[in-house]
Amino acid sequence: MAAISNDWLEPLSEEFKKPYYRKLFDTVNEEYRHYQVFPPADDIFNAFHLTPLSEVKVVILGQDPYHNVNQAHGLCFSVQPTVEIPPSLVNIYKELHDDLGCRIPNNGYLVKWAQQGVLLLNTVLTVRAHQANSHQNIGWEEFTDAVIKILDEQDRPIVFLLWGGPARRKKEMLHNPNHLILEAPHPSPLSAYRGFFGCRHFSQTNQFLTEHGLEPIDWQIEDI
Repeated sequence: MAAISNDWLEPLSEEFKKPYYRKLFDTVNEEYRHYQVFPPADDIFNAFHLTPLSEVKVVILGQDPYHNVNQAHGLCFSVQPTVEIPPSLVNIYKELHDDLGCRIPNNGYLVKWAQQGVLLLNTVLTVRAHQANSHQNIGWEEFTDAVIKILDEQDRPIVFLLWGGPARRKKEMLHNPNHLILEAPHPSPLSAYRGFFGCRHFSQTNQFLTEHGLEPIDWQIEDI
C-alpha cells in the first residue's frame, strides 16, 4: 500500500495505530500475496492522494472497487481510461447531461473531479478479482467511517452525495450544519429510474458551493 503522506496523514494517524487497522493491513497484504486483488496495491489510497483533506468540497461515496481486470484505480465509480464505461457511470453521465448539459465522454476516468476537490471514496477499498464484496467486514468500513467523521468535523461547507442504501446509511454520522447532504437511489441500472435520474445533484452541488464563495466543480470529463 502506498502510504498516505499529505494532510490526511495527521487526522488519520490514530487509526493506523489501532488493532483493527493492523489486522486489516496484514489481511490485505496476505490477499495480495495469494489472490488477484484490485485496485493495484499502489492505488488503494488514490482518493486521498488526489484530493487532500484541505481541498475536499464534495464527497461521493461508493461501495467496493470494480472487480474486473484493469478497471479499479482507487476512485469510486472511476475506471482506467481504456476500459469500457461501467453501467452506473453511464447513468451518472446521463444525469450530468440532463442536469448541466455535459457531453457524455468516451471514457470513465474521473481524476479531473478528484483534482477539483471531489473525494471519490469507496467504503471498502479493495476486492478480490471477480468477487464483488469479497473484502467486506475485514476492517475497511471502520477505517472509512473514521474518514467520514473527519470530514464531518471540517468547519467549512462540504457537499455529501449519498447514492443508494449503503451510502445513505452514513447520513447518521453527519451532524455538521455547515454541510449539504443530498440523497438519491443508486445510479445502477437496477435503481437509477427510482429517483437517481432527475435528482439534479450536480447543479445543486454547484449552487451550494457558489453560494458559499467556493469555485463550482467543472463536471465535464474530456474525451481521451
